[in-house]
Amino acid sequence: MGRRIDFYDDPAAPRPRAIVPSANVVVVGTHGEVLLIRRSDNGNWALPGGAMDLGESLPEAAVRETAEETGVEVEITGLVGIFTDPRHVMLYTSDGEVRQEFSVVFVARPVGGALTAGDETTDARWVTAEEIGTLPMDRSMRLRLDHFLTKPREVHLG
Repeated sequence: MGRRIDFYDDPAAPRPRAIVPSANVVVVGTHGEVLLIRRSDNGNWALPGGAMDLGESLPEAAVRETAEETGVEVEITGLVGIFTDPRHVMLYTSDGEVRQEFSVVFVARPVGGALTAGDETTDARWVTAEEIGTLPMDRSMRLRLDHFLTKPREVHLG
């Protein structure tokens, strides 16, 4: 399996050659905890999510990716924001693809399923807001979570 390497505002970053619409999901549990995954490609904690496939909408991709990565079925309830910072570049070593960030982050609630790690994750668990700050996480993911936690009624555009 290849790795994902994130670059932010790094002059040594490879030049992006693709923009791929993707979704992340802030799944909020009954006690305010957030569902996170540990990525198998870089070991960092993240929101569940991934790229949109042909023939599906971005909200459908968000629901599908969450189920694939966590075993939890969700219903989309809102929007955290749109994150498209061109200074954030991702390199996938498995095929050499280099992408510019393009993620729409949704809010959702669990409606079924059973919590389990998926093929692209080594762990999936519910995390309190206090615990989020202690977990290893890419800068862009931390920005998404911080925005949700500190400005829950303000949609991020940028």
